[in-house]
Amino acid sequence: MLRLGLAVAFVGLLASGPAQAARCGGDFNSFLAGMASEAQAAGVSASVTGAAFSGVTEDGAVLAFDRRQRYTFNKSFEQYVSTRVGAGRINGGRALLQRHAALLSRIEQQFGVPRQILVAIWGLESDFGKGDMGKLPVIRTLATLAHDCRRTELFQGELLAALKIVQRGDLPLRDLIGAYAGEIGQTQFLPSSYIKYGVDFDGDGRVDLRHSVADVLASTANLLHTNGFKMGQPYGEGSANFEAMREWNRALIYRKTIGYFADRLMGQ
Repeated sequence: MLRLGLAVAFVGLLASGPAQAARCGGDFNSFLAGMASEAQAAGVSASVTGAAFSGVTEDGAVLAFDRRQRYTFNKSFEQYVSTRVGAGRINGGRALLQRHAALLSRIEQQFGVPRQILVAIWGLESDFGKGDMGKLPVIRTLATLAHDCRRTELFQGELLAALKIVQRGDLPLRDLIGAYAGEIGQTQFLPSSYIKYGVDFDGDGRVDLRHSVADVLASTANLLHTNGFKMGQPYGEGSANFEAMREWNRALIYRKTIGYFADRLMGQ
């Protein structure tokens, strides 16, 4: 997912939580205590917040990375797509379309999002779950970004959502690992979208976007469906489906790449 642009779309998660945000800046441990109080008021147990925040310190590398980011593409579409959609990735995606054909049919029937779009996103975000999904503790990452006053409200919302993932039993703390803005799993969901769109499609009682292919693909389809994606309609630039994908990633070049990859998967 777009690392920060998409997060803005989900900042409304805060509306269902406490009205008083923790104060950014200042002593980090005091900030965490304020966040723990907020989380408990929002239904997260003291045992979860205690375990989540135990020994957590600020991550200077996360702050440095965040301040280097510009969240824009500086390549042309042709330059960008040539680095992301090669023959190996196309062939790998086609093999997965066959391997997961029955699962993808069920997802298409329930959510109305075509399989090639889902597999394209899966490939772009994490090389179908085989690539880099991030190696950073999500709680530490988000606590660091929330404590920084530049976008504290946004990242406080993401931190509360991450704690809710643990509270719900979707992922244990040891498995709450992600990228530099707290993105989690094989299609890189921010915690707020994990809570909002996550689907337990394998029926095991939890939403696992790190290990369950069924949950990953169904949750991705649920996000697109909820935001207006329609089966059987064009998804190229200028279409309604192209606009619906904006909720996945606001960058025009990235959405064009999704469509290009999807078409190549289908031999077009």
